[in-house]
Amino acid sequence: MSEITVTKANFESEVIGSDIPVLVDFWASWCGPCQMLAPIVAEIAGEYDGRIKVCKINVDEEDELAVRFGINSIPTLMVFKGGKAVATSVGYKQKEQITEMFK
Repeated sequence: MSEITVTKANFESEVIGSDIPVLVDFWASWCGPCQMLAPIVAEIAGEYDGRIKVCKINVDEEDELAVRFGINSIPTLMVFKGGKAVATSVGYKQKEQITEMFK
């Protein structure tokens, strides 16, 4: 499964209502660390297909979601299980550090 672009319109169904854990990447196109993290997040999406869902939220386009989850710095990664945020990571991380968040 590829990454899913999440907006205010589909957040509830894609993230909160998901029956599998969801890794949400809060990012922006002008953010250097976000661009460095993007290929890692894409790799995780392919590698964990069917076991986790990977969603991307552009904070410039979806500022309401960024405010809702207190996103002050990007990239921020959040893991949701059962509709609740269970782990958060701010800044660039290695793949192993990210996958530990949802194990």
